[in-house]
Amino acid sequence: MSFWQVTQLLLEGFGQTLLLFALTLVLALPLGLLVSFGAMSKFKPLMAATRTLIWIIRGTPLMLQLFVVFYVPGFVFGSPIFSGTEGRFLAALVAFVINYACYFAEIFRGGILAIPQGQYEAGQVLGMTKTEIFFRVILMQVIRRILQPTANEIITLVKDTSLARVIMVMEIFCVNEVSILSRGIIWPLFYIGVFFLAFVGALTLFFGWLEKKLSYYKV
Repeated sequence: MSFWQVTQLLLEGFGQTLLLFALTLVLALPLGLLVSFGAMSKFKPLMAATRTLIWIIRGTPLMLQLFVVFYVPGFVFGSPIFSGTEGRFLAALVAFVINYACYFAEIFRGGILAIPQGQYEAGQVLGMTKTEIFFRVILMQVIRRILQPTANEIITLVKDTSLARVIMVMEIFCVNEVSILSRGIIWPLFYIGVFFLAFVGALTLFFGWLEKKLSYYKV
């Protein structure tokens, strides 16, 4: 295979990698915020259930969670739920969203709890509702505080997408194994690193720019 043929195949696989990354991010961020609210809830059963879920997800490997999401529903209902190419991708997406929502939830919870109580009290003095206080006073300060740990998790997500290959999602590593490595060609395995380095580099520049834009929110 020529260099350009290999590049074309890897680009197709990397397209699936980017799609899994983008959908996970879009779904896991808002879900993580909801989970963080559950973990901070004053309703103890909800708080206990949410924190137990976070403990389980953070305490088990993402690879195991991929297997559970993909295989267990089939055992329970007697027939596979996630079948075919689209089904495998959907199973990977579900596992990734649940996993990263729990990690984001802990980052959000830490950021919210780090805001001084006086900020809330000042908003109440001004006659603001709890919702107004959160979105108009607290939220931007929280975003500024959690930007760096969130950026680290997002960059980790880029690399974790490679785990989807264990259930044969045709991301870049799986494409390399099925279409290239099976022919005895090894060098594309290292070429894949260029794709990840370029994307992570772009994300690093973006988060650096965003950090400067938010620098006026002093914390």
